[in-house]
Amino acid sequence: MVELTRGDALFLDFDGTLTAIQDDADTVALPLGGAQTLLDIFSMLDGALCLISGRDRDDLAARVPDTLPLMGNHGMRRRFIPGGTDGHAPSDLLSKLNALAGDGIYIEPKAAVIAIHYRQAPESGDTLLADVKDIVGHFPDYRVEHGKCVIEAKPAAASKGGALRDAMQIAPFMGRRPVMIGDDTTDESAFAAAQGLGGVGIKVGKGPTCADSRLACPDDVFALLVTLT
Repeated sequence: MVELTRGDALFLDFDGTLTAIQDDADTVALPLGGAQTLLDIFSMLDGALCLISGRDRDDLAARVPDTLPLMGNHGMRRRFIPGGTDGHAPSDLLSKLNALAGDGIYIEPKAAVIAIHYRQAPESGDTLLADVKDIVGHFPDYRVEHGKCVIEAKPAAASKGGALRDAMQIAPFMGRRPVMIGDDTTDESAFAAAQGLGGVGIKVGKGPTCADSRLACPDDVFALLVTLT
């Protein structure tokens, strides 16, 4: 089991890591007492705690305490962390992806990122992935990433790993051991970045990963967090 220390820099995904994944993403919230736990850890780490999520920055900001640094949109839109961008996806790319909506498939524009959700139609995943790859293949600055019942069209520059490395270059993160906790394929670049900087990657749940440690569920994440208190 990984032990957290007050010399760490802590990076946390949101969905599937601090909260259980829900069929309706709008219903997701921190567990009872979760917000106060994050604030306590933030204080103990002298501010070296940051949330890194695929959610849009403003959506994420509405679900967590307003004093916490965060990087939404896979690191592209940020609060209290320099860098990032508020750019938007090309309108023709969005238009082509919007044509895939329907029958349990929902298209979510998130500034420069476009998410294609199919949790309500899981059987469509393989065909949908092929269709998205075909569309995005005509936009050389974009790439496709496949997560848990979501496919995302992302700028090549959108990377949780790159976002983590950016944060580690500034106070109060600089000089600390980075610890990244996440649950999905979108977190793999951040695991690799943390471990490449001498830190720790912690995968939540099942599935292949480059992370060197693992926890079973969000409850276990909070159980680990409170060991710092």
